[in-house]
Amino acid sequence: MLPRMIPSYNPNDNEHGLKLLEDLTTNAYEVQQQVLEEILTKNAQTEYLSAFLNGHYDRKDFKKKVPVVNYEDVKPYIERIANGEPSDIISAQKITELLTSSGTSGGQPKMMPSTVEDLDRKTFFYNLLVPVMNKYVDGLDQGKGMYLLFIKPEISTPSGLVARPVLTSYYKSSNFRNRPFNRYNIYTSPDETILCLDSKQSMYCQLLCGLVQRDEVMRVGAVFASAFLRAIKFLEDHWKELCSNIGSGHISDWITDPSCRNAVSLVLSKPNPDLANLIEYEFNNKSWEGIVKRLWPRTKYIEVIVTGSMAQYIPTLEFYSGGLPLISTMYASSECYFGINFNPLSKPHDVAYTLLPNMAYFEFLPVEKHHEEVAPCNGVSDQNCIKEEEKENLETVDLVDVKLGHYYELVVTTFTGLYRYRVGDILMVTGFHNNAPQFRFMHRRNVVLSIDTDKTNEEDLLNAVTQAKLLLDPLGFLLIEYTSYADTSSIPGHYVLFWELKTKEKNDLIELDTNIMEQCCSTVEESLDSVYRRCRRKDNSIGPLEIRIVKHGAFDALMDFSVSQGSSVNQYKTPRCIKSEEAIKILDSRVVGRFFSKSTPLWEPFRMETK
Repeated sequence: MLPRMIPSYNPNDNEHGLKLLEDLTTNAYEVQQQVLEEILTKNAQTEYLSAFLNGHYDRKDFKKKVPVVNYEDVKPYIERIANGEPSDIISAQKITELLTSSGTSGGQPKMMPSTVEDLDRKTFFYNLLVPVMNKYVDGLDQGKGMYLLFIKPEISTPSGLVARPVLTSYYKSSNFRNRPFNRYNIYTSPDETILCLDSKQSMYCQLLCGLVQRDEVMRVGAVFASAFLRAIKFLEDHWKELCSNIGSGHISDWITDPSCRNAVSLVLSKPNPDLANLIEYEFNNKSWEGIVKRLWPRTKYIEVIVTGSMAQYIPTLEFYSGGLPLISTMYASSECYFGINFNPLSKPHDVAYTLLPNMAYFEFLPVEKHHEEVAPCNGVSDQNCIKEEEKENLETVDLVDVKLGHYYELVVTTFTGLYRYRVGDILMVTGFHNNAPQFRFMHRRNVVLSIDTDKTNEEDLLNAVTQAKLLLDPLGFLLIEYTSYADTSSIPGHYVLFWELKTKEKNDLIELDTNIMEQCCSTVEESLDSVYRRCRRKDNSIGPLEIRIVKHGAFDALMDFSVSQGSSVNQYKTPRCIKSEEAIKILDSRVVGRFFSKSTPLWEPFRMETK
């Protein structure tokens, strides 16, 4: 018997939760067919689908007649709903809100339709994270989690529907606020502090509550690794005040949100000078290496997303963590919640997510990972000898038919009105759990640097930066943030990387070694692909790569700018490539050093052997 689309179960019942996961993944094909049939049966009469299916809901016709689409294709339909037209343009179920993207992965925030039922689907998904963690980590019911969670103001649309980030939607929902007691999932942060619209007051109050309850904290985390590191930076700036509050038993006057003050006052119930002194001792230590484990000694792991572009934060997290495992539990987006990490203690670079077949109907566009250059055996390059990237293939593969080691772009058909929608994530198949494939998140589609025929994606850039920053280690520097842009104001254009550095010791003075920084530039170039290196060395169509060192706090200013443009604090991820002139100006105004590559990278044409 197949499980229901949203099975109900007691989240305190680990055995039942694990059995549900086994049933879903064992019956992946059948569940996927059931999902598609349910979606088509309910929505065949919508304006969008009836234009392709004429009111029928045959599964075979669906793949033949309904096109694979990007956001620009569905944007007019969603905007019509936002402007007051009925939901049945795209969904038989009533659209109750619109979920905005983070706005940092491809331009402006996108709006995704959502329903009341979809909140139940997300709740089911969150509840399944608990039995998976309990399978690998004991004693989580013996304490609390210090999770730093935030919301963002809502945007009102002409229809009256609110548009807000997916996490804001969930935290403000009755599903979260009225959640049943779960002994495995108790937070140190009162809901009032999570639901505070002032992100600074929210951060301060959540950290204060986490420090007061330090002996109860079993795990710490945030949504993204970058958000957790911002919390560490916040501690660096406010630890004296936090210790003062703990010692006196009174919260600072600048915390003016009444709900926050009342909730925190219940946690900060009395003066505790002994705890304040103990915490102050750790903060006063010469180095903050291992500070997380020292502040919260019972902590068993740090839960943050460290896949994709977040992977660059792994060394910094490891510096602060004191050897704690870094755990990425889930893979989700504004469009849909996708999958769970069934092996949460895996190394960050090995994290793979198992897609749950009841969350949506999944298809996959095969992706050619690399385009290679071909030169004749005499070594003379010829444009006719270059193998072009294959034309875009829109023939999709079903969930259970993907192949190990292959790359795919994720396409989803959701219960909320998206049909054959390209999410834009490039995934690699790493294995299977029963009949459900497991994927490693590689990078976002079309987030690239390009000057000429070169195309550098997030993964390629991360790999190159990772190689270059090894040169910083002997100098005692940590690379804590980076982004890039293609500077075409010069001829030829060139790549520009903005780096923010930090000393491992508590010393804000950064003394840059010109030779080392120039070597970093060269190492990045040597680590990029053959097309880039050919453009640099043979074609001279790309100029020397430049690294600009920015002063401390530059990337905080970039985040503030992004938030002012509509990004969510909670979902914000530093973009690995920026195109906004304003964003570039923000970083450029904080540059303290500029360095260029002094050598051209090696390049040899690919030679195809004659058969």
